[in-house]
Parts: sequence; C-alpha cells; structure tokens
Amino acid sequence: MSVVKVIELVGESRRDWQDAVGNAVAEASRTIDRISGVEVSNWTANVDHGRITEYKANVKVAFQVER
Repeated sequence: MSVVKVIELVGESRRDWQDAVGNAVAEASRTIDRISGVEVSNWTANVDHGRITEYKANVKVAFQVER
C-alpha cells in the first residue's frame, strides 16, 4: 500500500502561467522525490500600468511517501 502526500505551492514567472507551474514543480523536485502529479487550482497575475508583470499559479503537488 502506498501513501501520497499533497502540498500546495505558488509558482511565479514573468513569462506565462505555464512557466509559473513549471517553476513550482522544478523547485519542489529539488527536495522532493517521486512527484507523481500536479493540480493547478488558481491562476493570478500582478498588473502594472495595464500590463501583466508577473504570472502566478497555485499548484498542488502530489508525491509518494517513503516508508
């Protein structure tokens, strides 16, 4: 039997939302092994003078817990 843990992160990017998700997963994978999936729960952005300056994505990262 395996156990999966889920943590929530906020990824950020100046390029786009997909890059924000990728940044969150890449950062999580630096210290977490066996990431098996992600769920994006929210997309937001910072705006300055009518232009998006930073994209943000709330990401739930799932990974198997080692015994």
